[in-house]
Amino acid sequence: MTLLLTLDDGSIQRKLAEAVDLARAAVLEDAGAEQVGAHVGVDREDAVSASHLFEATVTGYRGWRWSVTVALAGEDEPITVSEVVLIPGPDARVAPAWVPWERRVQAGDLGVGDIFPVEKDDPRLAPAYLESDDPAVEAVAKETGLGRVHVLSRYGRLDAAARWHGGEFGPRSDMARSAPDVCGSCGFFVPLAGSLGACTNDISPADGHVVDVEYGCGAHSEIEVEVTSSVPVAELVYDDSLMDFEPAPETPAETPEPEPAETAEAAVVDEAEAPVAEAPETAEVQPEVEPEAVVTETADEAQVEAESASEH
Repeated sequence: MTLLLTLDDGSIQRKLAEAVDLARAAVLEDAGAEQVGAHVGVDREDAVSASHLFEATVTGYRGWRWSVTVALAGEDEPITVSEVVLIPGPDARVAPAWVPWERRVQAGDLGVGDIFPVEKDDPRLAPAYLESDDPAVEAVAKETGLGRVHVLSRYGRLDAAARWHGGEFGPRSDMARSAPDVCGSCGFFVPLAGSLGACTNDISPADGHVVDVEYGCGAHSEIEVEVTSSVPVAELVYDDSLMDFEPAPETPAETPEPEPAETAEAAVVDEAEAPVAEAPETAEVQPEVEPEAVVTETADEAQVEAESASEH
């Protein structure tokens, strides 16, 4: 075989590619002529073998092909048929890849009454202490997570945290991206461990679910909304460009009535200050005469004269 690989100059593969009639005759021995179609190609298997492909017209196998493998032991040896099989082509309808049963069950498939056993070597679980002869230990075993055959392993905790972090209640969800704040600062967030907690807000879509500390929704406890009137009120605008302003008339100020004594004194003063009538001018020019001093009486002197006149 090594000698053939070294000395082959392509003649062997050429002879194998030309053996179309031999390959078709081999297919007709296994299937009828009505189930074999045209020759579609040849695939090289190795240095001394190749596979001829024919269209398969078998009912229920649309897109499948007949594969006939031929081989040549040497340049002087005849070509022989190794096998005839039916294989799927690029457009063939095939069943999905086989998946083990324990890997077929997905989240949400478990229904009422269904039982799903756990593998013995499940990496999500770790052995725990189950029994103790000390009553004091048994009393607190449940509270500390003991008293069970298995507990969650470190791998199980990390796997759950990663699944919840990338799930519906993680920071990359649409709800969290549009939220005003995260669960870590919300009053309805109950911390569990690490970056995980539970939501207790009945309005939130995450109520009763384990959420990531970086998740968020529109029901955050620190959201404050300004309450305004349901009827929109436009801002008032005062237009004074068309208004005419006129000054108001001034009202005379009220003067207090004077006392009797002040009235008499004012009368004497007015009489004294009254202007003296000027004499009409004559044709002759009179020498200037100094005006006589006008003697005015005070209010007290006038009162005394009045009293003396009444006595007479």
